Amino acid sequence: MPDKVEPAPYGDFVLPFDMAKVGVRGRLVRLDAASARALSAHALPEPAARVAGEVVALGALLGTALKLDGRLTIQTKGDGPLDLVTADYYGADENRARGVRGYARVDAERFEALIQKDFAQLAGTGALAITIEPRIGGKTYQGIVELSPDGISASAETYFAQSEQLPTVIKLAAAPLFVAGDPQPHWRAGGIMLQMTPESAKQGIETKSDDWDRLTLLLKTVEDLELVDTTLAPETLLWRLFNEDEVRVQPPEPVIFRCDCNADRIVTVLRGYAAQDRAGLADPDGVIRARCEFCGKTHEIGPESLA
Repeated sequence: MPDKVEPAPYGDFVLPFDMAKVGVRGRLVRLDAASARALSAHALPEPAARVAGEVVALGALLGTALKLDGRLTIQTKGDGPLDLVTADYYGADENRARGVRGYARVDAERFEALIQKDFAQLAGTGALAITIEPRIGGKTYQGIVELSPDGISASAETYFAQSEQLPTVIKLAAAPLFVAGDPQPHWRAGGIMLQMTPESAKQGIETKSDDWDRLTLLLKTVEDLELVDTTLAPETLLWRLFNEDEVRVQPPEPVIFRCDCNADRIVTVLRGYAAQDRAGLADPDGVIRARCEFCGKTHEIGPESLA
C-alpha cells in the first residue's frame, strides 16, 4: 500500500482500491452515523432494516464509483411484505458533501404472517431499478433487473452483468448496534465490490480469468462483522484479503446522511392541484403538513405560499 495515503476513517467513508497486476479495482464502504440516521425515520423489523441498510450501502458504492455529480437512486419493488426499498446517493456539489438517504415500506400484518423471514420471502417477486440523474448535462439513465431471491448483492451483480457487461462481485451487510440506555438500534452498513477493469475484461486472457475466480472466492469469505466493525481499520481488512495481489488504496471519500427534501418543491407540486383539492389536504388551521419519508422532517405549507 502507498505510504503517503492518509488512513481511512473507521466509519462513513468509501475507500477505493485496486490491484493493478490482476486488472481489478474495487471499493469498500462502511456507514455508521450516516446509516443510523438513514434508518431512523421509521421503525422497521430487523430483517427489513438489514435489507434497507444494504441498499443504502450499495448506493454509496455505485454513486462514488461513477463519480456522479447528481443523484443515483436504487429502488426495489416486490410483491412481498417488504414491497418497497429506496435509497438515494447525492454527489458532492459546491455547497454540500456527498451523502445518502433511504426508506423502506413494510406491511406489518403480512410480515408477521411469514414463517421464514429471509430475503426471498420478504421481498417476493419483483425488480431492482437503478436510476442515474446527472446534475449538469447528460441524460437520465435507468436499468432494471429482476430481484434475485439471494438478496441485494446478487441482484446488483445481475445488473452489472446485463448493463455494464463487466465481471462484478459484491458483498453487503447491515447490523444493529445497541447503546446502553437507548432502546432504539443504531444501524451500521457496509459493503465491498470488486470489478474487472474494462481493459482486463477486453483482453480475455486465461490467467486473468483465473485471478478473477480466485479473488471472487476470497471476497465471499468476508464476514458481515468485518464490513460493519468500526474498530477494524479498512486497510487491515483489505490487506487480510488481498495482500498477495499488491492491493493499493486511494484517498477515502467521506459520506454523510443527506436529504435534499425541499419545501419549495412541495409548493410547486401543490400549485398544480385545484384549490378544492388542496383544501382537502390541509389541517383545520389551513396548513398543509407534508412529512418527508426519508428524514422525518415535516414541511408546513401555509395558504399564503400557494396564492
